[in-house]
This record gives sequence, structure tokens and C-alpha cells, in this order.
Amino acid sequence: MKTTRIMIVAVGGQGNILAARVLGEAAAASGIPFRMSEFHGMAQRGGVVESMVLLGEGKGYCIADGETDVLLGFEPSETIRAAKKCSSRSVVITSTSQLPPFTVAMGQDRYPDVKQAIESMAGHVSKLITLDATSLALQAGSAQAGNMVMLGALAGSGILPIELKTFRNMIRTKTKPQFTEVNLIAFDLGTFAVNFSRTE
Repeated sequence: MKTTRIMIVAVGGQGNILAARVLGEAAAASGIPFRMSEFHGMAQRGGVVESMVLLGEGKGYCIADGETDVLLGFEPSETIRAAKKCSSRSVVITSTSQLPPFTVAMGQDRYPDVKQAIESMAGHVSKLITLDATSLALQAGSAQAGNMVMLGALAGSGILPIELKTFRNMIRTKTKPQFTEVNLIAFDLGTFAVNFSRTE
């Protein structure tokens, strides 16, 4: 199988790593080899967190600049920051919900003009899909379920050869029981949002 390189970017506390692990488990359950690496920025909540998930045969664990097939951004400024990983063939799926990273709160960075930057990025990638993950997560019952909204968006994009029911099974078995129902609703809302976007 051709390698599919997926980069997930977020700030601490958004559940990036859990989403990456559920993705990896869903791939494994589908008979797809996967490799995963994680990068943690500042340890504080709000620090940068990156996960790289590679589906298919291969040996590497990292994604070089310009090699990302799918960029999944939980926070728009982090999506913009990771733009160098993309190429004209990349698909970008990003939340528009803003959660400025720790460096902005400390005055070390300035928050970008998200609307302008996202519009610019759209002209340099194969496809760009936006959704408000926080609003959808709140509809599901918890703002903390934004990671499952974004995972649902990825699953519903049609990019991956993994059935939706496999993702749902992994959410049932790999997330805490008290959050399972909310997580499944959030996942379905993300899937619906992306399918709606694809048919507009």
C-alpha cells in the first residue's frame, strides 16, 4: 500500500495524541501498517503538540517539509504554522476555533490573521476544508470532544481506506467509557460536516 502521511497539529489539551492513537488503532484493525511519532512543545497546557501518522509500508517515522498528504489542524494558527509540510497535492482539514498557543499568551508570538492566511493556503494545496470543531463538540455535549470532531472530519473526507464503523469501534474501545457516547456523537458530527462541505 502506498504510504499516506498524516500530520496532526494542535495545542496542548486538545486531545491530539488520543486522536492519533485512535487513528492508528483503526488502521491496524483494517490491516494497514502504521507508524506514529509525537512531538511535545512546552509542557504546559497550551504548548504545541504534533503527531505524525504514516499509514502503509515504510520505515520512517517523520514527515519532511512538502511531504504531508493530509494536514489535520485542531487550531488554525497551528495549521498555518505547519503549512511548510504541505505541497500542491496536500489536503488540509482545519478547525476555525481559535485557541492561541502558550507563546502568544506569553507575548512571545503574535496571533496571525487567520482568515487571510487560510485563504492564502487554500490556493497552494489540493483541497482545504474548514469547520468549527469547538461548536460541534459543544453540540455533542463537551468542548473537550473537539478531537473526535476532527477525527470524524478526517474519516469522513474519503481520503483513508478505513471504514467509519472501524473508527467507531476504536472510539468505543480506546476512549474512557464515561466519554464514549459524547465522543461518538462528536465523531459523527465531524463526519457530517465534512460530507456537507464536500457536496456544497
